[in-house]
Amino acid sequence: MAILFFILFFIIFGKLINIAIRATWGTMKVMFYILFLPLILVALMIKGFVFIAFPLLFVLGLISLLKTA
Repeated sequence: MAILFFILFFIIFGKLINIAIRATWGTMKVMFYILFLPLILVALMIKGFVFIAFPLLFVLGLISLLKTA
């Protein structure tokens, strides 16, 4: 009886963990694009790494244009 309980326990909570990981991944992608990426680009500009910031901005902008088209 205990073995059956543990099998069903891991099946149910395994599915819940899978849903939680997918939800977290979606939230993290949104936070990266809206919050972290602009902060990283501004920090690169402030630190004087313009030669890295502009190509990075250009490549990511081009990727986002091609991805939506």
